[in-house]
Amino acid sequence: MLTHLVFWIFAFLLLIYIYSAAFDSWELGIKVVLMLLPVHIIYFYLLQYFVLRKYFSGKYPAAVFLAFLIMATMAVAYRLTEIYITDPYIFDFYSRSDPDFTWSKLEKDRWQQLISKGDFVNAVERCNVVVWIGVTLTLFAMWHERKNAILQAELNFLKGQLHPHFLFNSLNNLYALSLNNAPQAPGIILGLSNILRYVIYECTADRVLLERDIEVLKDYIRLEQLRYEERLDLNLNIDVEPGPWQIAPVLMLPLVENAFKHGAGETMHHPWINIELRVAKGELWLKVSNSKPDPAPAPNPKQGGNIGLKNVRHRLQLLYPEAHTLHWYDEEDCFILEMMVTLSSHPKT
Repeated sequence: MLTHLVFWIFAFLLLIYIYSAAFDSWELGIKVVLMLLPVHIIYFYLLQYFVLRKYFSGKYPAAVFLAFLIMATMAVAYRLTEIYITDPYIFDFYSRSDPDFTWSKLEKDRWQQLISKGDFVNAVERCNVVVWIGVTLTLFAMWHERKNAILQAELNFLKGQLHPHFLFNSLNNLYALSLNNAPQAPGIILGLSNILRYVIYECTADRVLLERDIEVLKDYIRLEQLRYEERLDLNLNIDVEPGPWQIAPVLMLPLVENAFKHGAGETMHHPWINIELRVAKGELWLKVSNSKPDPAPAPNPKQGGNIGLKNVRHRLQLLYPEAHTLHWYDEEDCFILEMMVTLSSHPKT
């Protein structure tokens, strides 16, 4: 509502400037615009209500036909308003200061004025001045709104993929421990509960505090350490400069999870994982490297392949276009992954 009000105030001022310049009188310009403004408003909302709806529903021929029909109808309405209201008023306005004032177009009868080609073309031109500015702005706003809706739906789909993916992996870990009545099981259940609370409830926002995301990442690493105990050689190095940094939620977790699942989880002897995380000058750098099993197992399509990596890469393309890098190197004896993200800062309150 406010947007429409602002637009019509802008249109009103623009029309006043144009008509006042043409009549060389601000008073006459304002009064004539007030008489013609309802035609502009009706014209605009007819286009918005009938034409744009058909256009965005894919009915392009019907939209074009309606646009020309409405344009012709409103041009006639504009001419009738001029013939019966504004032109007589303009004639009276100038006659008051110049009794000898004459206007040749008013010497014709009203039907001749209506079918005058030159006046009709001028009417088409004048009644479209502000209307198509409004239509263009509306088209851009609707296109932007639809683009955001599609992007949000795609991100929600990716998040929806991530949640069960993480949950299934964690439950598999818990199942493996429960088979042996492992004492670590209660700690894992508690930690898993904390992580799921973050993933399910707090990750609905587009951005979360980096500090909170790292905290959950540490919780996940701690859970995995409980599972592998001394069998895993884990090096974790986190160096984050203080700052109100924000990041899209759960970008780092699948990358670290991938190292545990396909590195430590499949390596029988002396598995190792190195995780380096640093933030400097608003850029986050994450490097995760892990040992590989020897020999490497054949990929199992039923396990979903590298769904975590594909998910993260797709989310980075949507959320950080031209503000990220993601590379991985599948070497003979190790897997190395590097990610860079340009962070946004949390606005100060």
